Amino acid sequence: MSRNPLRKDKTCLNCNYVVEKRFCPNCGQENTDTRKTFHHLFVHFFEDLTHYENAFWKTIKNLILKPASLTKEYLSGKRLSYLAPIRLYIFISFVTFFIMNVFPTDKDELLDINQNTSVQITDKNGKKIDSVISKKALKMSELLKAEEESKRKNNLSNEEQNEGFINFGYKNLKELDSLQKFGPAEDKLGDFEYYIIKKTLEVKARYSKPEMMEKFAEGMIHNFPKALFIYMPLFALILWIFHGKKRWFYFDHGIFTLHYFSFLLLISLLIFFFNKIMNCFVDNSVTNVIQFFGKGISYIWMFYYFFPAHHRFYGETRMISFLKSAAMFCINMVLMTILLLVLIVYTFINLH
Repeated sequence: MSRNPLRKDKTCLNCNYVVEKRFCPNCGQENTDTRKTFHHLFVHFFEDLTHYENAFWKTIKNLILKPASLTKEYLSGKRLSYLAPIRLYIFISFVTFFIMNVFPTDKDELLDINQNTSVQITDKNGKKIDSVISKKALKMSELLKAEEESKRKNNLSNEEQNEGFINFGYKNLKELDSLQKFGPAEDKLGDFEYYIIKKTLEVKARYSKPEMMEKFAEGMIHNFPKALFIYMPLFALILWIFHGKKRWFYFDHGIFTLHYFSFLLLISLLIFFFNKIMNCFVDNSVTNVIQFFGKGISYIWMFYYFFPAHHRFYGETRMISFLKSAAMFCINMVLMTILLLVLIVYTFINLH
């Protein structure tokens, strides 16, 4: 409940009804002063979004530790004690991808940290240094700088350096366009195939491999919420197909889906935070063990969560629930993989 002081005037500003206590008995509006400081405005926004005082932490706790409990409580009619499913998903989705985009990307993770490489870098005085350096200790900016220096030294283009990376059999755009315009009819490509290969060659001509990896990772982060949002109705449809149509409505499966996907996003956020915290410590055997067990437990719980959630919500026998869960899990993995492949292609051809 809000801690803002009540107005001395007992007339409701919304409907002119007499207000004896804090809330108007006619329209439900709180009888507090309408002029607020920015602090009050910010706090009110957060409380309105999350029902912070009464429901937020209770919802988060049950979402993580009690699979399907939120869904059962919501469908049983207990809706004021928790965040609404859509509001919960929007809030967690917003926070997760906002934080992942705001925090600086650990670009060293894009490299193979267990290998060494021989690179040529330039120090502050402009002196070139040839050395064998651990990729974990090498910043992405230094590696890019070294590769650009090597490229200029050897007078190689991006197309030539990336020739073995996603190779469709065309060396560059000139060769593709020449064959498309003047080649035999049987060698010419369809419009869609030509568009994909052209976009790929343009990207390979514009960026080196490390640059493509960096931009590709950024693009995946930006497009991943789209994939989840697109896939949710399909996930609910699969649940609807596997369960009795008389007992369960598509709406019920939709609520289960919203809670499950909210859990996946929340665990992803916690793993992200855990990685950032562990990266602040010196790399040694103790921190490696902590990181291994922390991430291991998180990923196992993320994988296992669907099985008890499905069993508790739909109330079937353990064997039937397990068989259905396993079948749906496999189907969703295949469909999600296809969607992610489409996302990967979309991200790659739209690098800019």
